[in-house]
Amino acid sequence: MRRYILDSVLMWLRDYHVDGLRLDAVHAMPDSRATHLLEEIAVEVEALATHLGRPLSLIAESDLNDPRLITPREAGGYGLHAQWNDDAHHALHTLLTGERQGYYGDFGSLDCLTDVLTGAFFHAGTWSSFRDRHHGRPVDRQRTPGHRFVAYLQNHDQIGNRATGDRISATLSPGLLRVGAALLFTAPFTPMLFMGEEWAASTPWQFFTSHPEPELATAVATGRRREFAAHGWPEGDVPDPQDRQTFVRSRLDWAELDKPEHREMYEFHRRLIALRRSRADLTDPRLDRVDVRHGDQFLVMRRGETLVVANLAAKRQRITLPGAARRVLLTTGEGVTVTRDRIDLPAETAAIVAL
Repeated sequence: MRRYILDSVLMWLRDYHVDGLRLDAVHAMPDSRATHLLEEIAVEVEALATHLGRPLSLIAESDLNDPRLITPREAGGYGLHAQWNDDAHHALHTLLTGERQGYYGDFGSLDCLTDVLTGAFFHAGTWSSFRDRHHGRPVDRQRTPGHRFVAYLQNHDQIGNRATGDRISATLSPGLLRVGAALLFTAPFTPMLFMGEEWAASTPWQFFTSHPEPELATAVATGRRREFAAHGWPEGDVPDPQDRQTFVRSRLDWAELDKPEHREMYEFHRRLIALRRSRADLTDPRLDRVDVRHGDQFLVMRRGETLVVANLAAKRQRITLPGAARRVLLTTGEGVTVTRDRIDLPAETAAIVAL
């Protein structure tokens, strides 16, 4: 079985020319051998990449908050190239939406977001109330590059595992959606967009199945209703995964791109991505060079000579900058004014400024 798994990995990369693989739920892969299966996979993929003469990537989904997964094998790690960072999602999601149920309970403060932006993990050997134990391990900020962490505002789990599969665009204002995107794409991580997020798609992403076994279908539906009840969502709101309409509702409506409000969000994401590509400060992976300070519902993140200033409040705020601003590179809304070392930001607005 072990050899079967390794050969399957190599097949996708070698025979189907896939560039990389996401390894699902690696925390659920117990292995008592001295060399963990994940490390074996990394060794064989590295050998294949060398033979093919092109980079091949292994990206883990992990609930462990353990940097050993992405630490090079030469330094005693498993040698995977990156891992998804749910702490980054939780920190941004709770701050933007105000939700605190379930595993969001420990998140939601600007202190929390500061810890994530500067050290990748929030739970880094700290108490997790959801798990009822200490959780995680600190990241070495001087040695671990930020690009090894994949960050996101939304993904298939964080939407599909909600009771109705609603995206954050269903509840957040356009202003806060843009602020969230600005923080995501200026953070020291590898940013990821979920399909349709770039134009604030209105279609949900609901959990759908097509199980031919009736008992399995019933068990899945019952288990999900029980889980949602623990999160405080009414069972009656949960769509039937086996109902074909659950699948149909989850299809993207590409015609939305022709509507002004969706096209504007799409163009904003294009400008944001272009700015990230043009500013070396914003792709610098060194976590120890990220400086963050915050005040009453505002945050200032310094990336070299680039500042990201976000006003999360429902009112206009004047914020002092740690230096004199030369020019405004991008704003998420209108009405931003800069006077040397101060910036006035309207409610729910962010600005990216060059010093």
